[in-house]
Amino acid sequence: MDRKVKKSLFDILQCIDEIESYFDSAPRRFDYYRENALLRSAIHMNISIIGEATNRILKIDPEILISNAKQIIGTRNYLIHGYDSLRLEMIWAIIVNDLPKLKQEVVSLLNRDETTTNATS
Repeated sequence: MDRKVKKSLFDILQCIDEIESYFDSAPRRFDYYRENALLRSAIHMNISIIGEATNRILKIDPEILISNAKQIIGTRNYLIHGYDSLRLEMIWAIIVNDLPKLKQEVVSLLNRDETTTNATS
C-alpha cells in the first residue's frame, strides 16, 4: 500500500477515535451534541479531516474500497461550504451509524496491508 494512502487511513482512524473519545465522559446523546458548540466544532473538524483524507486516498488509489467514499467527501464539502444550512440531525446520524462502519473498514484495510507486508518480508 502506498505510504500516503496508509497515512491517510491512519488519519481517518485517529479522527474516529477522537470523536469516540468525546463521549467517554459525556452522554452520547443528540441533545448533548446539539447544545454543546465546542463539541460540535470538534466533531465537525474531525469529519472534515476524514473527508479530506478519503479524497486524498481516492486520488492516489481509486481502487481502495471504502464504502460511501463519495458521500464521505460530500459530507466534508457540506461542512465546509454549506455551514449555513447545516442539519445537525444528519451529522449525528453519521456519528452514530456511519463512523463505526468506516472504522471497521479502515482497520481491515490497515490489517490487510500489514498481513501483505509481513508475507512479502
